Amino acid sequence: MATQNTATAQAPYIGATTDELARKSSGDQVAGMLTQKALFRRRGEIVLYPDRLVLSAWNDAGDLTFRRTDIRSVETRFTEHYGRFVGGLLGACKPLVIDTAPVGEIYLLVNRKEIMETTDDKKWEKLIKAWLAEQG
Repeated sequence: MATQNTATAQAPYIGATTDELARKSSGDQVAGMLTQKALFRRRGEIVLYPDRLVLSAWNDAGDLTFRRTDIRSVETRFTEHYGRFVGGLLGACKPLVIDTAPVGEIYLLVNRKEIMETTDDKKWEKLIKAWLAEQG
């Protein structure tokens, strides 16, 4: 199958794995209430193509690329690793949690507005679920 290079959606993200969030100290979580960047050290662009989902600049090796079969689930939710208290007032900023076969759970805040405590996570949940439902 040929790689398709025209993105259908793209936005900035900050991200972390479940393991990274689980290792955060209480001091890190307090810092996270001031800025989520204290908890989410990975930064790049989330890009949806017809044949793949890419998290650019995921690590020193570069991008993290997923095919439909790599993704087990996707949803916006609070968890024991990133809860309502850290995530913002009144349930704002529920992270986009993507469970993947290659690397496990990934938490993303997509297009996060620091002052307003808003993200496009629900929009991206819908986009990815629709993409997963397509015949690839």
